[in-house]
Amino acid sequence: MTRIVVSPEQFHLVDFDAGVIAAVAERVADSVGLPPGIEIRVEVDETSPLGSGRLTGTDPVTVSLQSGALEDAKRPRRLREASVEDILGRLLFRARDRLDPSFGDPPEKDLTLAQGTAWDAYSVGRCARLGFGDTQARWRYHFRNRHGFTDVADATFDRLWSATGLDWSDLEAACAETEAARQPA
Repeated sequence: MTRIVVSPEQFHLVDFDAGVIAAVAERVADSVGLPPGIEIRVEVDETSPLGSGRLTGTDPVTVSLQSGALEDAKRPRRLREASVEDILGRLLFRARDRLDPSFGDPPEKDLTLAQGTAWDAYSVGRCARLGFGDTQARWRYHFRNRHGFTDVADATFDRLWSATGLDWSDLEAACAETEAARQPA
């Protein structure tokens, strides 16, 4: 059984329930294929209404989230389970990739914006196939902002979105392909 630790245990600035977050995290972890018995820490900064999140460790798997990432956009300061699924799905797929020795382990601090966005497209595409949101249009636009508004970027995004079994060298190659398409002939 996966051990989920949510902090804080009680929220005071937002109407979140740590138990609900833990239950969703366990369901998502099982769906993305993280090894059973792994510990996952979900650290929520309830003082920030912003919506970013990042994987900060793999032993134990630790995700740091701003509370805005978990909110219901129509009801601020209230938890939306689909938002929890979306961000945890993306970050837990990244954790699964990092825990797989055949994927490669690029240093987080060395990732370019383009590399991070390509990895996100690959992760979120897998989430969509599991039923965790389908925000393809939003992620395509995000990808275009980092890889160019070109046919090559769109084709690369489509390939990453629908892919399975990629490794880090595949993501680097995708970035190189879009970079080459942006260079003047």
